[in-house]
Amino acid sequence: MSVLVVTGTDTGVGKTIVTAALAAVLAARGETVAVVKPAQAGTEDGRGDVDVVRALAGVTAVEGVRLPYPMAPVAAARRAGTALPDLAAHTACATELAGRHDHVLVEGAGGLLVELDGHGRTLADLATALAAPAVVVCRSGLGTLNHTALTVEALQRRRIPVAGLVIGAWPDTPSEVELSNRAALEPLLGAVPAGAGGLDPARFRAEAPRWIRLPVGGPGAATRRAPG
Repeated sequence: MSVLVVTGTDTGVGKTIVTAALAAVLAARGETVAVVKPAQAGTEDGRGDVDVVRALAGVTAVEGVRLPYPMAPVAAARRAGTALPDLAAHTACATELAGRHDHVLVEGAGGLLVELDGHGRTLADLATALAAPAVVVCRSGLGTLNHTALTVEALQRRRIPVAGLVIGAWPDTPSEVELSNRAALEPLLGAVPAGAGGLDPARFRAEAPRWIRLPVGGPGAATRRAPG
């Protein structure tokens, strides 16, 4: 399988737009892509992350559960009186899509260790079940080096390969701090411009390959070949 999980150092770092950009880059190569959002919490405007991905990247996108409240999935499900799908359901969904697509991207909710089901399992557990590497979406500003290092360390402790880092919103006029951070973040696959989610979809798809550079075979190619 060619499955990749997309996590973030926090909520609001740009995971959905980065996921759409990754999908657009892969689709531009003529490869088929599906995106999975195990738990969507927060749909105040009537749209979920999969709707954004479909519109921007033009790929298949599905979600395990949609919850109206902008809270962590467990809390949002409790408030809505809804049971969350368990880890096996998310694993089966991604595996089935991987059988029909060249790549499957699994976008988490919030950070890496936010619970996705009612049994304490997280995106890290799902990545382990799928034997999938991870892309970490990070901020550009002050504090990102520590937050990124913590997320990468949590992945490495669980033996989840890190396919690379992507800055989720790169400003038009970066500060000295942001330029320094960008130089220090490794391995950096690229940076998505701030406001990219507001672009016309055709322009988004055309420009995405300039924002993110992926190795041949997809973002997890090198990590999938690594021994152990």
